[in-house]
Amino acid sequence: MSNETQINAGSVVSLWRYPVKSMMGEELNASGVTERGLLGDRAYALVDPSDGKIVTAKNPRKWNRMFDFRAAFSEPPGEAGKLPSVRIILPDGSIASSTQRDINQVLSQALGRQVTLENSAPAQPELEEYWPDMDGLTHRETVTDEAIFPGAFFDGAVIHLLTTATLDRLRELYPHGRFEARRFRPNIVVTPDSGQQGFIENDWIGETLCIGDEVRIKITRPCARCVMTTLPQGDLPNDPGILRTAAQHNQALAGVYGAVLRGGAIRRGDPVKVE
Repeated sequence: MSNETQINAGSVVSLWRYPVKSMMGEELNASGVTERGLLGDRAYALVDPSDGKIVTAKNPRKWNRMFDFRAAFSEPPGEAGKLPSVRIILPDGSIASSTQRDINQVLSQALGRQVTLENSAPAQPELEEYWPDMDGLTHRETVTDEAIFPGAFFDGAVIHLLTTATLDRLRELYPHGRFEARRFRPNIVVTPDSGQQGFIENDWIGETLCIGDEVRIKITRPCARCVMTTLPQGDLPNDPGILRTAAQHNQALAGVYGAVLRGGAIRRGDPVKVE
C-alpha cells in the first residue's frame, strides 16, 4: 500500500520485553521483531511440576510473589542461535542465572512452591486464572483453567500494543488510580497524534499497523484485562479500581493483540501508521 493511503496513528513511546512470563521485564530502546514477537519476549516461563500448568500472576492467590521478581537478558538476543542467559533478581535482591545448575531449587525456595524454569512450551499450554468478584467480568470469584497461545508462553498473541490515549481516558474516569503502562504489560506503547482521544485501539481491530520502515502488525483482537492489572508492583499499589474502571467503561478491554505480518527492527520514536 502506498504512503498516500496510510493514516498517521502516532509514534512508539516505549518498548517492553518480558524474558520470563509474569516476572517484571525490561524497557528497551530498540528491538528486533519476528513472527514470534519482540526478540526474547516470554522466552522462558516457570512451570508447576505438580500439574504442568504455566506459573502466572493471573492466579495471585497461588503465585502472589511473581511481580517481586525481575528478569533481563545477560546480552541482547539475536535472531539466530541460542538465547542468551537470563538474570533474575529475586525478592531479596540476590541475583540468579538461568544457567546455574540449582536454578529450579533457588526459584522454588523464593516462591515457596516447587517450580521449574522452562524455555520450551508444551503444544497446548494452560494456566490458572483468578477472577475477582467484579461486575463486567466473564467469571466472578472463581479460578478457571485457561488455554493460552499454542506452543508458546504468550496469553493471547505474540504482540500486545497499548496507547497512551487509553491510559489517559482511564485516568480521567478514575483519577485516584495510577494508570501506568507497566500495569498492563504491553510490548509496544504508542502515543497518538494530537487530537486522538479515548480507546482508540478499538478502531484498529482488523487493520494493519506499519511501525518504522519495516515492521507490519495485523491487529487481531482487543486485549481483555485481568486481575494482574490490579496487583502491586514496585511503587504501584494494589488497586482493584484499575480493572473495575476498564470493566465499567470499556468491557474490561485495554489495548490490542497483534500478529506479525513482517518483522524487522523497531525503535522508540518510530512512526506508527494505519493502512
